[in-house]
Amino acid sequence: MLRPSLRKSNQMRPVSMETHINKWAEGSCLIKMGGTHVLCTATVDFNQPTWKRIQNKTGGWVTAEYSMLPRANATRKSHDAMTHDNRAVEISRLIGRSLRSVVDMERLGKHTITIDCDVLQGDGGTRCASITGGFVALSLAIKWLIQNGRITDNPIMDNVAAVSAGLWQNELILDLDYEEDCVAEMDSNFVMSGDGRFIEIQATGEQHPFDAQQLTELMNMATTGCKKLIDLQKQVLE
Repeated sequence: MLRPSLRKSNQMRPVSMETHINKWAEGSCLIKMGGTHVLCTATVDFNQPTWKRIQNKTGGWVTAEYSMLPRANATRKSHDAMTHDNRAVEISRLIGRSLRSVVDMERLGKHTITIDCDVLQGDGGTRCASITGGFVALSLAIKWLIQNGRITDNPIMDNVAAVSAGLWQNELILDLDYEEDCVAEMDSNFVMSGDGRFIEIQATGEQHPFDAQQLTELMNMATTGCKKLIDLQKQVLE
C-alpha cells in the first residue's frame, strides 16, 4: 500500500542539515526531515553543573532542552504551556542521554554543553531529528573548544543518530510523518551509534501488542536509516 507521502515502506523523507545557522552559539544545526524542522544550538559553559561541583565530581557534562514553538503544529501552543510540558521534559532527557552516551566526560574537562532543540515545524519524528541534529551542534561546539585551547583531545567517541519506525495499516514503515504517526498501530524510536549499536529503543503497541519478529524487522529497517543519517552528519562536519 502506498503511504500518504507516496514513499516506499523503507524510504526516508528528504533530509538536510545546515550548520552555523546561529551566529552566537558555539555550535548550531538546522535539520530538516521532510516537514519536520528543528533548530539545534550548542552553548558552552566554562563550569561543571552545580551537582557535579557539590559532589566533587571530575569531568564535564552534556545536557539538552527540547521545546516546540507556538505554531510548530497545526494548533498554537502558548509560551506559558511550553514551560509546563511533561512531554518536552521526557524528550529533553532522551536527547541528553543519547548524546552523553558517545562523549567521554573526562576529556570534555570541566565544561557543560547544553543542546537546545527548538522545533520550528513539527511533522512527526521531532525527537529523532533533535538527536540527529543535536549531535552535529555538539560536534561543532567540541571543535570550538579545541580551537580555542580549552581542551586538547576530542571527547566524542562516535556519532549518534535516531529514526522512527512503526506499523501502519499492517505494514512496517520507516521514518513516520505525522499523518502516519497519529494512526499507527505501533510507534517506535531507535537511537544508534555510528558502529551500529543501539543506544535506546522506545517502542509502543498503540492499538495491539507486537511480536519479536516485527521488532527485529523494525530494528533492521532503523539500522539502515540511521546509517544514512550518520553518513550525512559526517559530510556536513567535514
